[in-house]
Amino acid sequence: MSRKKTNNLNMPNTQQLEDLTTQVRRDILRMVHKVNSGHPGGSLGCAEFFVALYSEIMDRKDHFDMDGIGEDLFFLSNGHISPVYYSVLARTGYFSVDELNTFRLINSRLQGHPTTHEGLPGIRIASGSLGQGMSVALGAAQAKKLNGDKHLVYSLHGDGELQEGQNWEAIMYASAKKVDNLISTIDLNGKQIDGATDDVLPMGSIKAKFEAFGWTVIDIEEGNNIEAILKGMAEAKAETGKGKPVCVLLKTMMGNGVDFMMHTHAWHGKAPNDEQLESALAQNAETLGDY
Repeated sequence: MSRKKTNNLNMPNTQQLEDLTTQVRRDILRMVHKVNSGHPGGSLGCAEFFVALYSEIMDRKDHFDMDGIGEDLFFLSNGHISPVYYSVLARTGYFSVDELNTFRLINSRLQGHPTTHEGLPGIRIASGSLGQGMSVALGAAQAKKLNGDKHLVYSLHGDGELQEGQNWEAIMYASAKKVDNLISTIDLNGKQIDGATDDVLPMGSIKAKFEAFGWTVIDIEEGNNIEAILKGMAEAKAETGKGKPVCVLLKTMMGNGVDFMMHTHAWHGKAPNDEQLESALAQNAETLGDY
């Protein structure tokens, strides 16, 4: 699969994207099971988004460098969903798929939350502490403007993560400074580690809040549908450059693709046992080859 989108002939079709998504789900499940640690729920819920983002939506270079000049950039703010991030980075050519075997092991570059000091290609910030990714994405977006770089900056955030106050400082700043080369996606699965977001700390209408803060908001109602994601993100991209930052509200299902992990927050940070892994993998047939 091409690392950089150049023309329609190089773009994967929907079936290829769905096959990659299924394999990514298998990677997530096997990684967290092996070390009995990790966050499968949110990772599974965002698998389609990551696959679409890295396979088709972003314009990326054939090599990785931290400067990121002349390409789109992505920042993961809710870093605990590292399994899906690592799987997609490996499957789209940033590092060997075999390295997924080292997830959360001592001295591995694939730590439980992404870090930069190991020099893992694709990772631009450490994102273990929630609420900080928006600020970093803003800085990168403004740097691109100062450098005359027309490429975009993407970021991803959990809905529960929006309970952190630093987000709202950044959201206010983005509109005030007209940072219109930023597309921030909110994973709206309605769940966090302690339960439903509405039970832990109700936030009311996130859409109304972003609009009140001066953002353009795009809704993707089917956040686990590849075609819906591609359509919605194309709409979001079309809104850039108009003086407002863009927010995408991506409505996903935590644990998507594994029946017993869906409709509950229980799998936010819990690994499946042997029997559960077997059941989960049976629901996601191997497509591109396990690592």
